[in-house]
Amino acid sequence: MTVRTVAMLTAGGLAPCLSSAVGGLIERYTEVAPDVRLIAYTNGYAGLLRGDTVEVTPEVRQRAHLLHGFGGSPIGNSRVKLTNVADCVERGLVQEGQDPLHVAAEQLTSDGVDVLHTIGGDDTNTTAADLAAYLHENGHDLTVVGLPKTVDNDIVPIRQSLGAWTAAAQGSVFAQNIVAEHSSNPRMLIVHEVMGRHCGWLTAATAEAYHLWVAEQDYVPAIGNDPRRWDVHGVFVPERPIDLHAEADRLRGVMDEIGCVNVFLSEGAGVSEVVAELEAAGQEVPRDPFGHVQLDKVNPGAWFAKQFADLLGAEKTMVQKSGYFSRSAAANARDLALIKECTDLAVDSAMRGQPGVIGHDEERGDELRAIEFPRIKGGKAFDTSVPWFTDLLESIGQV
Repeated sequence: MTVRTVAMLTAGGLAPCLSSAVGGLIERYTEVAPDVRLIAYTNGYAGLLRGDTVEVTPEVRQRAHLLHGFGGSPIGNSRVKLTNVADCVERGLVQEGQDPLHVAAEQLTSDGVDVLHTIGGDDTNTTAADLAAYLHENGHDLTVVGLPKTVDNDIVPIRQSLGAWTAAAQGSVFAQNIVAEHSSNPRMLIVHEVMGRHCGWLTAATAEAYHLWVAEQDYVPAIGNDPRRWDVHGVFVPERPIDLHAEADRLRGVMDEIGCVNVFLSEGAGVSEVVAELEAAGQEVPRDPFGHVQLDKVNPGAWFAKQFADLLGAEKTMVQKSGYFSRSAAANARDLALIKECTDLAVDSAMRGQPGVIGHDEERGDELRAIEFPRIKGGKAFDTSVPWFTDLLESIGQV
């Protein structure tokens, strides 16, 4: 196919890959198709509906490598679902009676776009799939190629989402300071709440990275600088049922022995109990345009800490969330390598007219390929039987 104009957008929540992915796409097009016009829709699908674009100029192409050193997204994000007509109307993105998919298709046609790169999670890419299907059904010739962004690492059937490794490493950095608060009060309970609505991968990977950091340090136990007080004592993820009283009994023993308890909690762990409690009290549960419970408003970490505090005899309880700290970081070396191979293939696939979401396909022998949009789904569960996680639980006495 002949490609003259390529557009890109980033959407959904932030992850430590967006800026680098934008830079990587620009670099690859400059390398293999320097005459292709590049534009970006600002603020995700909201910018597409409004027709807000920024041109990738020759100066931007020359400096695109600098984007690998930044977090966030240089072209902005938003959470917009093109099939949620009421929300689009309420935001003023379309007029009453307009179909957002039609508005988006007309904008892409007006801009002469041949290829659209969507960089986001399952919501972003399933929205892209809705758009691609609409375009195809209405005779628009456009190739949509997505890149998988999510700190949760929960996109089916993609082995590893861009930015997730960095988010776990940054969550460990966050914990290295927060856990020092164990010395601020006797019988201290610290709950480190980690992002992860349905999937516990990020919580597990963050706890593992932090646990390894603890093991690498030298200590002075005789004066109270004890590695046991720095370590993680419990890891709770949505995929493992929580026996609250059994865990409280175990952790009460830890509290009695060393004077503190440090817990890593996935924000999705126990959320059904929180929602049930709110609804039983007659309270409305806040949800986003995609129908997801707004976890920052129902606050599962605080609920969980409240249940544990009395059972452990904690004198002081602290709940800290690493999500915004970790998701806004620049990509680390491991993610940069993954981003590079994915953005290169994304461009090559686009130039061939091959749509899909780029990733290592777990259902096709982990082959890096353009995965068909209908196969992309969110909510991939974390496999809690993987050896590195079971080893972690065993080492901290949690079974």
